[in-house]
Amino acid sequence: MTPAKSKLGLSGAKIEKARALAAAITAPVQDFIDKHTTVTIERATLRLLGADGANSDGAPVPNLIAQACAGKLAGGASVFYVNALVKLSKTPAELNKEIAKGLNISGLELTDRRHIQKKTDELLKGLDARIAGNVSHRNAKLKAYKDKFKSPQIYVIVATGNIYEDVKQAQAAALGGADIIAVIRTTGQSLLDYVPYGATTEGFGGTYATQENFRIMRKALDEVVDKEGRYIKLVNYCSGLCMPEIAAMGAMERLDMMLNDSMYGILFRDINMYRTFTDQFFSRMINTAADIIINTGEDNYLTTSDAVEKAHTVLASQLINEKFAANTGMPNRLMGLGHAFEINPEFKNGFLYEYAQALMAREIFPEHPLKYMPPTKFMTGDVFKGLAMNTLFNFVCKATGQGIALLGMLTEAIHTPYLQDRHLAIENALYVHNTMDGFMDEIEFKKDGVMARRARLVLDETIDMLSEVKKRGLFTAIETGMFAEIKRPRDGGKGFDGVYEKAPDYWNPVEDYLKKKLKIAGHN
Repeated sequence: MTPAKSKLGLSGAKIEKARALAAAITAPVQDFIDKHTTVTIERATLRLLGADGANSDGAPVPNLIAQACAGKLAGGASVFYVNALVKLSKTPAELNKEIAKGLNISGLELTDRRHIQKKTDELLKGLDARIAGNVSHRNAKLKAYKDKFKSPQIYVIVATGNIYEDVKQAQAAALGGADIIAVIRTTGQSLLDYVPYGATTEGFGGTYATQENFRIMRKALDEVVDKEGRYIKLVNYCSGLCMPEIAAMGAMERLDMMLNDSMYGILFRDINMYRTFTDQFFSRMINTAADIIINTGEDNYLTTSDAVEKAHTVLASQLINEKFAANTGMPNRLMGLGHAFEINPEFKNGFLYEYAQALMAREIFPEHPLKYMPPTKFMTGDVFKGLAMNTLFNFVCKATGQGIALLGMLTEAIHTPYLQDRHLAIENALYVHNTMDGFMDEIEFKKDGVMARRARLVLDETIDMLSEVKKRGLFTAIETGMFAEIKRPRDGGKGFDGVYEKAPDYWNPVEDYLKKKLKIAGHN
């Protein structure tokens, strides 16, 4: 997977060694994943089979079913839902209303399994058609407007807290030149063990991720697509305690990218590691089936660690994320591995180090749509210096062939961006990306210069780190703070009580459907 010729002089053998170490590290974790389910996997499965809505108190129907099935989730929740559809001769919409009113479906006597399977096959056929239709629609638009595609794709965030205000800002950004719109989630939603229902107008630092909000924003961006002659991609956050459920909602409402990291929730939200590793597998199968690009979160490592001293932790995590994603049948073209431009601007030759790190990532992951994050840690409120830092970021982004460029704002660290801040950021990126279009093909580097030596050092340090993680095991490595200098206990964190060892008769028809569709071998 390495290019025929590395401009940085990276060793192909060392890159393959690093990948082999990542595979050895993830293998025992995958064994655990295959033998377990979680409460949110069961709720995601119910959603994909048709469970939806909420009761008068706002409790989502999937949560009501999971609560009613407490003590039985190790065998899977799907059988109770499908059984109720068959026994009560109701459509999913009709049954959802009854459950919202208080019907406990877990107490219904199970009917003949053949009837349950027949109904399940019908539901899965509808699910497959819906997902396939979304993929077909997206691909048709991308093909129709391929002449307008640019790389890097320009990615901006909206986050007012009110989905209807987000729509205005998102459309304005798309009309101004943005290719990707991310609706950042309200503060703390990743720690909610349920997904709110319906459209929302109150959020702090972001807007609630709900299926209705997804639908509203997708519709709004589609209005811009044909007007602009460009397909505008929609992003939300598939992370936290409801990772698989949000993946399910994204698949049904045609989101195009989702933030989905194998360790982010553990390290930065103190979510139990067993819960997170199990959830990321199921959620990534959904993402893959829906042809959704994931964005991993390695940029966050550099908010707690020094970007020069701990650069190798970013590469180590990228390799681990790559392998976990590959286990779900995900092709490289959907793996938007993350990294960031976060070196202290006072550091001597910092620009060369940033350039080396970004080019190293591109050379090691040549087929991946890498997501490059702008400077944030050292933004001070000096808008002129901020604009200069973002210009350098845009330069490196284009010069190293990054696929997804999350734009920095000149007012970073002052306030949530105004429309004009976003406009200036887009104008800056469009100018730099255009004027440097052929730069990557023209430039060569000194074989033993600062950049080449830096990249080789980071790769060597990554191999050393992965060797140590393999020796300790990933669970212990996280417990001892090897990633982001944050320690998390394996039996602690939020959501641990929602992890279940699969019973011998465990049944999850959506999991079976996904594994068959994605040709995932070797998983039981």
